Amino acid sequence: MDPYEPETAELDLTRVLQALGDPVRLHIVRVLATGGERACGTVQLEVGKATRSHHFRVLREAGITRTRVEGTHRFVSLRRDDVESRFPGLLDAVLVPQRAPA
Repeated sequence: MDPYEPETAELDLTRVLQALGDPVRLHIVRVLATGGERACGTVQLEVGKATRSHHFRVLREAGITRTRVEGTHRFVSLRRDDVESRFPGLLDAVLVPQRAPA
């Protein structure tokens, strides 16, 4: 069974922003934006396995990432084109490197 992923037309701005509002999930999105598709376990996170799975699920169910299942492995990629078509400029805005406060 493939994991649930909303269709592009179903992407909800509030849900996307909530997903991107967490620092761990934002880190995952930044890694995917620079490195392309990755196996879930190869993204370095300072959280436990259950918490890691939770973060990937939130991103997938918000429509930000796509999960491809191959045997026992899960590969995750950013749905940049889908998010961009619904919310132009959003990912570019959140992927800008943060500056230190003045």
